[in-house]
Amino acid sequence: MPSGQEDEARRFYRDALGLREVQKPPSLISRGGCWFRAYEGHVIVAEIHLGVEHPFQPANKAHPGLVCASFGELEATAARIECGGYELSWAERDTFEGYTRFHARDGFGNRVEVMALAA
Repeated sequence: MPSGQEDEARRFYRDALGLREVQKPPSLISRGGCWFRAYEGHVIVAEIHLGVEHPFQPANKAHPGLVCASFGELEATAARIECGGYELSWAERDTFEGYTRFHARDGFGNRVEVMALAA
């Protein structure tokens, strides 16, 4: 992520994607960036660390793939992302066997895949 853009990271990863922000270890706070987690009950099931890069260039192909618990959760996540004004595409909706998915771009242009088991 670009330097000084932590609020934009929170807007996408916390508010639109629905992850929980967690405090970085004290030794890493001065580097900038944000860390986010997904929980299933009290179990951590995903963690995304956004680090500051100079110069910044978005990840166009590499991406995290996050799995929703249900198709309803997938649709609700897509709606939050779209309401936040972020790019979202269902173009590859059924191209990964056994899953329904979409791809989105965070506020920095990084690609994120969100999926659920196909019904």
